[in-house]
Amino acid sequence: VQLQASGGGFVQAGDSLRLDCTIRGRTFSGFAVGWWRQTSGKEREFVAGISWSGSLIYYADSVKGRFTISRDNSKNAKNTVPLVMNSLKPEDTATYYCAVFDESQYHSDYVPRDESEWDDWGQGTQVTVSS
Repeated sequence: VQLQASGGGFVQAGDSLRLDCTIRGRTFSGFAVGWWRQTSGKEREFVAGISWSGSLIYYADSVKGRFTISRDNSKNAKNTVPLVMNSLKPEDTATYYCAVFDESQYHSDYVPRDESEWDDWGQGTQVTVSS
């Protein structure tokens, strides 16, 4: 599986950005997708995750109400999972990564919150929010 996160940039506080996680190399079905972020000297932090069906969605408390993760599993949809970030704050500055988790081993939707459970990671995209 190849993952590519894109859409990062330099914005002002209060602005919005949309990040895209593009998934290639395997069927889009059966994967939960998560967004994580990391700043220098800190551990990678869970931001948002969505199960394959979309029935489970989780957000970090710090981004609830501001960030939205979604997915379109229809046949003609692109294999991307966006993260729409509104009302950005300087503390949102980080390198953002997307990851996938194969849910097929489970009989119900599952979105890991533990970094070690995710199967594949993409390269990060930098988001910088100035005050």
